[in-house]
Amino acid sequence: MKRILIVLVIISFFGCYSDSKPKKPENLISKDKMANILYDVFILNAAKGSNKSILEAQGIYPENYVFEKYNIDSLQFALSNDYYGFYVEEYESIIARVEKRIDNDKITYKALAEKEEKDKQRKRDSIRALSDSTKIKSIKKPVQKEKKVDYKDYIDESSK
Repeated sequence: MKRILIVLVIISFFGCYSDSKPKKPENLISKDKMANILYDVFILNAAKGSNKSILEAQGIYPENYVFEKYNIDSLQFALSNDYYGFYVEEYESIIARVEKRIDNDKITYKALAEKEEKDKQRKRDSIRALSDSTKIKSIKKPVQKEKKVDYKDYIDESSK
């Protein structure tokens, strides 16, 4: 019984397996363009995940934006994606380009964020230093002592 079950599983496995390669679409998207499209899709999906309403308020609808930007339709993208997806090595090279571009963007934006933080810190430090120097100057000002006026002297002189 166990052997029959194993044979049936193997037969069904090979029966369902088809070695049909997808046909190369007539309007196949080039690898470079596909990398750019996937980059935009990844970025928009990340942005959409954080706050979709901000994008829509700017008139950007992620579903349509990429297709309009690259002048393609969803069918062309789906067929090209399926074609490249079947050829794993080609698809991996496309994804590697996208990942490299995203990593470069991370480095660039991290450097910009650090620069902005240094600028803010420098401004805070200069304001603090200016504030501290003002306090020091006000403390260092000599305090004029009031002269004691003895009214008796005036009274005595005027009465003479």
